[in-house]
Amino acid sequence: QIHGVKGGSGPPLLLLHGFPQTHLIWNKVASQLTKSYTVVAIDLRGYGSSSKPHGDDKHIAYSKRVMARDCVRVMEYLGHSRFFLCGHDRGARVGHALLTTYPSAAIKAIFLDISPTLKMFDSTDQQLATAYYHWFFLIQPSPFPEDMILASPRLFAEKSLLGLTATSIDLFGPDAFAAYVAGLSDPASVHAMCEDYRAAATVDLDDARADEREGRRIGCPLRVLWGAKGVIEKCFDAVKDWSEVAEEGMVDKGSRAVGSGHYIPEEVPEELLGHVREFLVDG
Repeated sequence: QIHGVKGGSGPPLLLLHGFPQTHLIWNKVASQLTKSYTVVAIDLRGYGSSSKPHGDDKHIAYSKRVMARDCVRVMEYLGHSRFFLCGHDRGARVGHALLTTYPSAAIKAIFLDISPTLKMFDSTDQQLATAYYHWFFLIQPSPFPEDMILASPRLFAEKSLLGLTATSIDLFGPDAFAAYVAGLSDPASVHAMCEDYRAAATVDLDDARADEREGRRIGCPLRVLWGAKGVIEKCFDAVKDWSEVAEEGMVDKGSRAVGSGHYIPEEVPEELLGHVREFLVDG
């Protein structure tokens, strides 16, 4: 079962959050978006109030292809065979799998502050490993990272959210931060989050290499935004990285750095809304 909220009227827009968050990341932009779109903001599998199936040694239950299938089924259930998509962090990784596995589903997409997973693993250096330490912590065999997080969930929430250039926990709002701490206090949720990252380091890389071999590329217009103060700006060339996995001309020329760190929806909501209004027009 996938939990989410729906509101507004107009063309459908699916919003996908990142780690260790929920659909609440969109709280600063949702009311504006619902004036122009039928907004569907879900909790990804394993996060928030969505189901948390237990992982296995192959981590298939949290592969991004499986999580993309969740998204497509939710939108089909709501009557939307085609839709716009905006994904942040893990949500954008699910979005990437959705665009390659269900190429007719998305009209246009916006990805926030990531480069493709395979590119990032293949390019890891000391700078990235230091900033993204959690990638390598969370993929350790269960139950080591789960037990460590559950021993001090609030501390881990603060470290996770402040470690990627956010300036204050106040940025997220008290209700959202409390929800994130609650998620990191729940054994099923913590296990699911770790499985999300274990899948990223195993089955998702296999799927990405298969896409590469078999010529599956992003075939809809894609705008990529990243934080000028963040790790993607320092360590990657996001436009080039996404162009390598997309059909020619699909990465929009408006792709650029914005005036934030990692948490674009919370740090620069008006700037994000401007990009949505400019790029995600009906049709």
